[in-house]
Amino acid sequence: MSAIFPAFISFEELTVILILSVLIFGPKKIPEIARGLGEGMRAMKKATEDIKREIMTPVDEINPVKDIQDTIEKSKEELTENITNLPDPKKEIEETMDDFIGPIKRN
Repeated sequence: MSAIFPAFISFEELTVILILSVLIFGPKKIPEIARGLGEGMRAMKKATEDIKREIMTPVDEINPVKDIQDTIEKSKEELTENITNLPDPKKEIEETMDDFIGPIKRN
């Protein structure tokens, strides 16, 4: 392979293709064909970029880590609220004992 065309076509193969295209299509048609190929390549590149953008946009909007973090934060807030609203068991026992035994002086 040549360093000029590092893809899959060597310089010799490209030369043969160009000579055959001149013989088949004629020298006047080659610029039209090249223009059409260029437009086709641009359209293909634009379509590929549009598809990539359409695929990646929804992926960016869906962030499972963010959803999990939000769920954890919400659960943490609920637990904190429930814990702070728990009654004092010592106080409840004292009140229950006072109800049964009567007022008792505690040390």
